[in-house]
Amino acid sequence: MRAAFMLLLAGLVALSGGAACHAADAAKIALVIGNAKYPDNEFVLAEVANDAQDVAEELKRGGFVVDRQSNLTGDAMRQALGRFYDRIERGAVALIFFDGFAIQSNRQTYLLPVDAQIWTEPDVSRDGFGLDAILAEMNTRGAAIKIALIDASRRNPFERRFRRYSAGLAPAIAPSNTLVLYSAALGAVTATGKTDRSLFVAELLREMRAPNISAEQALTNTKNGVVAATGREQVPWLSSSLTTEFSFASPATRPRDDAAKPQVQTPEPQKQVCEVPQAEPAPNADELARDPVIADLSRRITANANDVTSRYKRGQVYAIKRAYTLAIQDFDAALRGAPKDAEALNNRCWSRAATGDPQGALADCNLALQINPGLSDALDSRGLVNLKLGRNAEAIKDYTDAIQRNPRSSSSLFGRGIAARRSGGDGVTDIAQAKSMNPNIAKEFAGYGVTECAP
Repeated sequence: MRAAFMLLLAGLVALSGGAACHAADAAKIALVIGNAKYPDNEFVLAEVANDAQDVAEELKRGGFVVDRQSNLTGDAMRQALGRFYDRIERGAVALIFFDGFAIQSNRQTYLLPVDAQIWTEPDVSRDGFGLDAILAEMNTRGAAIKIALIDASRRNPFERRFRRYSAGLAPAIAPSNTLVLYSAALGAVTATGKTDRSLFVAELLREMRAPNISAEQALTNTKNGVVAATGREQVPWLSSSLTTEFSFASPATRPRDDAAKPQVQTPEPQKQVCEVPQAEPAPNADELARDPVIADLSRRITANANDVTSRYKRGQVYAIKRAYTLAIQDFDAALRGAPKDAEALNNRCWSRAATGDPQGALADCNLALQINPGLSDALDSRGLVNLKLGRNAEAIKDYTDAIQRNPRSSSSLFGRGIAARRSGGDGVTDIAQAKSMNPNIAKEFAGYGVTECAP
């Protein structure tokens, strides 16, 4: 009896030890999503389709069963995730790659479908898909190893709508035996361009092909490669609780092409110079008319001239697209219907400041703060007004009060840095932190007529 028990115990130990030590023979399941065409964004994310295809092909070569999807609506994304969960076998390696827009809300990261309708912060959890919940479900379904590769640390139009947001992505709260890699640091965003492929994915693919290294080391190398190639301007975030041995590549079939990897030279320190970024031009009437969100809101307003909500929303979209005169007209109409709407007053303040009406803007911001003294967005907007009026001490106070309420506001940090510099200080720390969170912040302020150079 004792001998039989010892044999059974030995067998259980062998089985559990094999599962804990390696995952070479486990099923490998991947869901690859590339969301490039968001109607609310000004242009298609050109690199997303290419990157998603390249990642899917590389994963297939590594033995993954891959479901690649593009431009998913909320319903389609829910269905794709459901199929993904259903295919996870106990002990499997489950991987999700998402390229598109994501947003942080209440210290969680949400992946956004292309039809997300986000006007206020609560809409984020309604229309987005929480990364923490995705990883938890992968774990519940029995995945031994969970991997999330997220190339979505972009400044997106949804964030600008309610302005009271935390830039970049939040840390993932993940189950054990999980790897998570973001394309940028927590709370930071990468510059949005119109390139064919992203540097982050190029480094990721190179390291996934490398033989004889663990998946964790491959992602560490990816992070280091991006940091070196960008001179530390982009620093991916990696989180690992991996205890099981796993590699993306097979030693026999994945030769590493080190010779093809560009050599990165550390740039020599340069003198600080004041550069005036080129502000983005405002869209013309035809471009605005073709915008699907504006068109939909315009149809609602035509059907009901008293639709204050649609007026306010269309004003927000116009302001985001720098069509400030049209934005002010809509905010005027919204305020006629709801004269004590602090958010509408704040947005009209912001738009008036951008169009060169600082006194009208100041009146709007003051009234907004009388109605809602804790409205950090109005403090930020009034900081801009005071900055444009040359009232640097007042601007610093407004921005500081706004930062106390929202420490992750790149706008408030950048504005306070400019005001400090104009007051004889340096403002370097605030400006550098703002740029690390939002690489386009200087260009955004240039659109308001404010630059880092002396006025």
